[in-house]
Formats: sequence, C-alpha cells, structure tokens
Amino acid sequence: MTNRYIIFHKPYGVLSQFTQESPKHITLKEYIDVPNVYPVGRLDWDSEGLLLLTNDGKLQHRLAHPRFGHQRTYWVQVERIPDVDAINRLQTGVEIQDYRTRPAQVRLFLEEPFVGDSCSWLGDRIPPIRYRKSIPTAWLEMTLTEGKNRQVRRMTAAVGFPTLRLIRVSIAHIQLHDLAPGQWRELTPLELTKLNQSPEN
Repeated sequence: MTNRYIIFHKPYGVLSQFTQESPKHITLKEYIDVPNVYPVGRLDWDSEGLLLLTNDGKLQHRLAHPRFGHQRTYWVQVERIPDVDAINRLQTGVEIQDYRTRPAQVRLFLEEPFVGDSCSWLGDRIPPIRYRKSIPTAWLEMTLTEGKNRQVRRMTAAVGFPTLRLIRVSIAHIQLHDLAPGQWRELTPLELTKLNQSPEN
C-alpha cells in the first residue's frame, strides 16, 4: 500500500473524523475522498486550520506522541487586548486544571494577521464570532510543543482573555499558506523530507 500524506484546511464546524455520529455532524468525509487515511492528532469542531492526514502509522505515532514535541502554531483571536503580564504568563506556562503547560512562543499581532496572498483566505468566520462593540479583540500567534485537550482555549482563558477564534497555521515545517478552507492537497516531496527530519526532543 502506498503511503499518502495530505494536508487539509479544516473549516469551522467540521469534526476531525470520517465517522458521522449524528446527521447534524459534518465530517471529513464531506471533503476528502481518500481511503484509509486518518488525522494526525485533531482539531476541535470549533477550531479551523491545518489538519494532517496519513496512512503512515509510524509517522502518525511520531507526530502525535508528546515526547517528540513537534511545534504547532496557532493564530488566536481573543477578547480584549492582552497585556505584557498575560503574554509572559502564556510564554512561561499556566495552570489548566491539574496541569502546568510547557513554555510556549507567544506574540501579539499589531494588526490582523494578513500578509498578501499567503493567507488570502483569512476573512470573517462563517458563522461570525461573537462581537461586542464595547470590547476590542486582538490576535496572538502561539506556538506550542504539546496538544492537550482544548489547550489554547484554556490557556487564554486562564490569563483572562477568552478565545473567540482559533486557526492552526502550521505543524512542524508544514504551513497552511494559501490553502483555502475545505481544500486539501498532497504534501510535496520536500515537505515530506523535512517532516521526517523534524528533530525529536
């Protein structure tokens, strides 16, 4: 069996699975007609962005296992504008339930993260986020080396800035770039080589 390596731009409201548990659920089956590939990790139904799928069990294990510490980068729209103290806390680690998060790379965008055609898909979410006229929003870039359940949302909430929108833009060296929501493509040979060469912790 030939190994397949696919990246998919998961839209909001799509489950990271092929099995439909309810007629109301939209799954990967609506978008990807490739047999025997499965997501590496997951994105929650209310999150968007890069999802990697493969039938390569060895690569799945290496990317999903916490001890290998592959970087995952997210663009996070939050309610209100985080101050220096909040950024520092996110960078050094915060308590979420009974767990302290690992150090993370966090920066505040000075404006909405739109850079020419590299993310021309970045517009209003469908459905739109909850806007409140009297409360501003801001965008953060957060790079983690772990993936606890709803971790980014729990981290920003812990420092007082709830997440309104969450988009994963990269996994290790693999970038979302201009892949539009609902589209998928095969990894290039160079991307696959870099992915297999990703350093272990």
